[in-house]
Amino acid sequence: MRAAHALFMTLTVLILASAVPLAPAKAFPSPFVKNASPAADKGETARSARTTRTTAGRYSVGAKPARWCGWWMRTQLGGGPEYNLARNWANRGRALNVPRVGAVVVWSHHVGMITGRTEDGQWIVKSGNDDGRVRERPRSVAGAVFRKV
Repeated sequence: MRAAHALFMTLTVLILASAVPLAPAKAFPSPFVKNASPAADKGETARSARTTRTTAGRYSVGAKPARWCGWWMRTQLGGGPEYNLARNWANRGRALNVPRVGAVVVWSHHVGMITGRTEDGQWIVKSGNDDGRVRERPRSVAGAVFRKV
């Protein structure tokens, strides 16, 4: 009888624990509503209105979508959910005419950050969702645009 009671109590605790949410859900403001901040007066949206910086220096940006290179860049540089789409990074920050270390590099389907250059002149790019993971490797930047964010 004691074993049955212990089993019953254990199952009850497990069931109740699974019904309790681990963290409160965060609400993200609509990307279509301008923030009432000085940045919004200039036609920009305030970065802090949509993302929060963690103690590790990364940004909290919500759940990872299926195509997540833009989402990963948001964890590094902040920005609203519209930046989950890689090509939207082509409009962020200031345009650069040539690639350089620290620049965001944007293709029509992918986004990453230039972190260095190889001895033979190829640019090293770090990006999310590169073969399903975060990778840093030499890549061709032909046809890409470069932004200072």
